[in-house]
Amino acid sequence: MNSDASKQNRLTILLPAGRLPLPVMAKAYELAERYGLEVYLSTLQNLRLMGLDEEQLAQARAELAPLGVDFKGPGKFPVPRVCIGKRDCSAGVQEPEELSRQLLAYFQDRGPFKPKIKIAISGCPFCCSGVKTTDIGIMGTKKGYDIYAGGKGGPNPVVGRRIVREADAAQVIRTVETLLSYHDVKTPKKQRLARLLGEPDFPFPEV
Repeated sequence: MNSDASKQNRLTILLPAGRLPLPVMAKAYELAERYGLEVYLSTLQNLRLMGLDEEQLAQARAELAPLGVDFKGPGKFPVPRVCIGKRDCSAGVQEPEELSRQLLAYFQDRGPFKPKIKIAISGCPFCCSGVKTTDIGIMGTKKGYDIYAGGKGGPNPVVGRRIVREADAAQVIRTVETLLSYHDVKTPKKQRLARLLGEPDFPFPEV
């Protein structure tokens, strides 16, 4: 086996709210230069180092961990995909980064969570982060957040069902908790939430 064929691994660094801290950026650049890696910014706002062999993978983890980095892995709470919010966008009416931070803090010691749930948060109804085509979509409005369930992309996209209007942060957290608990009960291994919308005991009606 040649050396290129042996480099099959990738390391995914989770970036809450899509923010890339400068020390992590610098270390990722250093590792990519050292090992000849590709750096990929995923549609879920994570950073991937691609093309690692087993030894390089272990070394990269060891060097990134002291920077407080969290890595993608089974059972973890899905880090929300987030738009830039009202501070940096003239259309913004809410700060999705802060809501994402609250969700991550609340769920960080819970789980494990089953795949393939995804979460998105937008700071306004333009939905730049794809809230209506995400399993759990949280859309900022002038009066709070509207919550959508069961959206998905792919070759047959589905627009989610609006289940809550004008929620505050506490209600958003309770709703996400209910949806994740329901998904866990109904899902043997992995499943998109869209497949559960038709269940008679789905916990939320359309509003």
